[in-house]
Amino acid sequence: MSRILIAEDEERIASFVRKGLVANGFAATVVGTAREAVDHALSGGFDLMGLDLGLPDGDGFAVLRRLRETGSPPPGG
Repeated sequence: MSRILIAEDEERIASFVRKGLVANGFAATVVGTAREAVDHALSGGFDLMGLDLGLPDGDGFAVLRRLRETGSPPPGG
């Protein structure tokens, strides 16, 4: 089963995306901040990551920059 990390702070959107992924056989984890996204992505347990561009403490591009700075490739990329 593929594990997908979703960084989305809008609860309704996150729930909708998660339900769709789970219904199609994926394991989905939702986080609501850029910091959580980085922390979870660094765990190495995900195959793919979907990032919101408007998180409360940054954006998806900041998450990607942070992951690249650590030398860890982002999930799926």
